[in-house]
Amino acid sequence: MCRQCGAIVGAGQTQCGVCGASTVAQPRSTQPQLDHETIRFARAVLNRPYKFTIILLVANLFVFLLMWESSGLTTQALWKGFPEPVLEAYGAKLNILIQGGEWWRFVTPMFIHVNLPHLLVNMYSLWVVGPYVERLYGSAKFVVFWVLTGIAGVVGSYLTVRPNMPNNFFGKFFFKPYDVPSAGASGALFGLVGVLFVFGIKFRRELPEGFKRAFGTGMLPIILINLFIGYIGRGVIDNAAHVGGLLGGAALAVVVQYRRPGERKRVAVIWRVLQVAALALVAVCFFNVARHLTIPAAPTQVPGVTLKIENPILNFWNAMNQGQEAFRQATHENDASNIEAAIKALDETPSIDVKGDALKNQLKAILARAKTQSARSADAAAEKDRLRLDQDFTAWKKEYEEWLKSMQPSANTNQ
Repeated sequence: MCRQCGAIVGAGQTQCGVCGASTVAQPRSTQPQLDHETIRFARAVLNRPYKFTIILLVANLFVFLLMWESSGLTTQALWKGFPEPVLEAYGAKLNILIQGGEWWRFVTPMFIHVNLPHLLVNMYSLWVVGPYVERLYGSAKFVVFWVLTGIAGVVGSYLTVRPNMPNNFFGKFFFKPYDVPSAGASGALFGLVGVLFVFGIKFRRELPEGFKRAFGTGMLPIILINLFIGYIGRGVIDNAAHVGGLLGGAALAVVVQYRRPGERKRVAVIWRVLQVAALALVAVCFFNVARHLTIPAAPTQVPGVTLKIENPILNFWNAMNQGQEAFRQATHENDASNIEAAIKALDETPSIDVKGDALKNQLKAILARAKTQSARSADAAAEKDRLRLDQDFTAWKKEYEEWLKSMQPSANTNQ
């Protein structure tokens, strides 16, 4: 054990990996004198509690168990994912519902997870990263960081749902063509990583060697590897939420000091007030979830039979989004391979109302024209028809969005 900071030192090591002190017995007069700031950093990380990291772990697990119970306690839901109505009911991010007034969905997604592997990966990451941030900044700032960076991640996800997303590297990385349920603590986790990244850069001259390797530029491999994984898994991983949380955490670390020993009492009180406000916000958001909670009763599972909970409005809505994406691919990428599947999905969606059925049929006709158009050779007549097709699609989309707005109250009552 290190005599200076109390860290555990491996057998045979001659130097503490945290504070850099020598572990070899030396005469007192020849031992190097470490500066007080180095010892302060080391003791801050080793001795301060991290109780709210554990509280967040328990809270995420508790919500997950509630969702599993609402899904019928099936192994399929546990491993393959909860049904969309369950995700929606517990507060997953859905743009259409946020636009309909359910503002709490900017907060609740950071506490819910799609399946067990999703939960385990995020909670392991929280267990690794959370104690560092909480010990350095204190529990009050840690809670505020978690909530604010989680919200930043949801906002990033909210702003990047674009049926006609840009067809380039950044477009494919950040933007999503469909508005599907998005949830998970990864936005807040990336926020904590952003905090440690900026923290290491701000205090690089004060940090002992062990901290320099762990924080600041030492975080770059972790950030880059996770962003690369996000690009490989685009379409499944919400990269905009990750980047939103990362930037939010970095911005907070720029303006917020770490909790130095002997911090002024007034400053500590202010952060306690902000901590209580953040926790109150989370409580109010989940109160709204409970107040609106309506989940179809889970049927009894029969061996060999796949359980499926349907939500007509969401199914219709997703099929329409799929059709719009197929149109974009056909007209902007000259790839009509997904049009047949999109038309089939539209055919299989249930009827919502007369106007919705008319819009669905119009989109099917537009898709059929787009398929024919993609097979034509490029000439002046074909270009003229393509422009007319784009105009018809734009007019249809405007009408569809107006219908969606009129349907939002109905959508809110069909959770």
